[in-house]
Amino acid sequence: METPGSQSSLHRANLERVVRAVRLSGSLTQAEIARSTGLSAATVSNIVRELRDNGTVQVTPTSSGGRRARSVALSGDVGIVVGVDFGHSHLRVAVGNLAHQVLAEQSEPIDVDASASQGFDRAEQLVAQLIESTGIGVDKVLGVGLGVPGPIDVESGAIGSTAILPGWSGINPRQELSDRLGMPVQVDNDANLGALGELVWGGGRGVRDLAYIKVASGVGAGLVIDGRIYRGPGGTAGEIGHITLDESGPVCRCGNRGCLETFTAARYTLELLRSSHGADLTVPRMVQYAREGDPGCRRVIADVGRHIGMGVASLCNLLNPSRVVLGGDLAEAGELVLAPIRESVARYAIPSAARQLSIVPGGLGARAEVLGALALVLSEMGDSTLLDGNAPAAVPALSAQRPA
Repeated sequence: METPGSQSSLHRANLERVVRAVRLSGSLTQAEIARSTGLSAATVSNIVRELRDNGTVQVTPTSSGGRRARSVALSGDVGIVVGVDFGHSHLRVAVGNLAHQVLAEQSEPIDVDASASQGFDRAEQLVAQLIESTGIGVDKVLGVGLGVPGPIDVESGAIGSTAILPGWSGINPRQELSDRLGMPVQVDNDANLGALGELVWGGGRGVRDLAYIKVASGVGAGLVIDGRIYRGPGGTAGEIGHITLDESGPVCRCGNRGCLETFTAARYTLELLRSSHGADLTVPRMVQYAREGDPGCRRVIADVGRHIGMGVASLCNLLNPSRVVLGGDLAEAGELVLAPIRESVARYAIPSAARQLSIVPGGLGARAEVLGALALVLSEMGDSTLLDGNAPAAVPALSAQRPA
């Protein structure tokens, strides 16, 4: 048995540090591993050799700064992870490996709000199809990440508001999907997963404090503080859509008046244009018309940007993030929406916080949430799982305070 401070326990801790660094980054050179873990180059070299010999990592030649180097990634034989993203009107499923490579992915339209049962039926089918398409056995699945468009209770894993997903009343999404697949499932809301996806693969790379703002049928924010998603004790952190902008404004679905959501979400903003642009107007089409010069669509998008900027300014004053990433269909408007956001932030945020902030469009588009679902499993996975025989083990329940 290992004792604290013993040579064997120190060696084990160093193995886990290297595996954790590679797992969270996808692939690193040995020099990058040494910098991120604080271990010496010689120690990293010996550990990488040991991990390669036991099949945990694979090492390939690469270059770094014009010099030859060796890239270290978790072995493709170690296992795979699955991501499932439910939007209000779509389902997207992806399968990836521990080297952060997406092996299979598929998306289709579906009315998720109407029936949770139908949504889970189709998710179960898609997961099975995509795993089979990779040629990798189901026994190699280490976990499933699940995203839903609503707040999640951290302790129970249940939907926190049935007003947002009325067809899901009484459903525990994590338990439902786990029972159907026979696999461990982690669940989080779509904004948090969008933040994780952008942090690992997209517009949030290289920063440790950011807010991902998703504007769709609702408005939410995924908050990353010191490299980790912040959910709050009840799992509702980031509900930026319910900041009050006007106490006499429209009644929001949450019961309050004048929430940010009532000035920015698609269900409200599209109504402003339906009389002139038709009842079948969608956000992507509104963005397309705006980019082509349509004055009405440009005005609505600019107004939405200014209102989002007021919410972002509040985030700046409270949390002082270094980057805000805008996701959802509205992000495709580019500077038509980003410039008004920046104008509001400059007006309402503390100047020092505004100066340090960059506001950028998401780099992953509609894929941000499903890639975030993959990242959720990768981030919550225990490193001992990868070292002890490479056998899949149950992923622990989602915790509001979990070490990186």
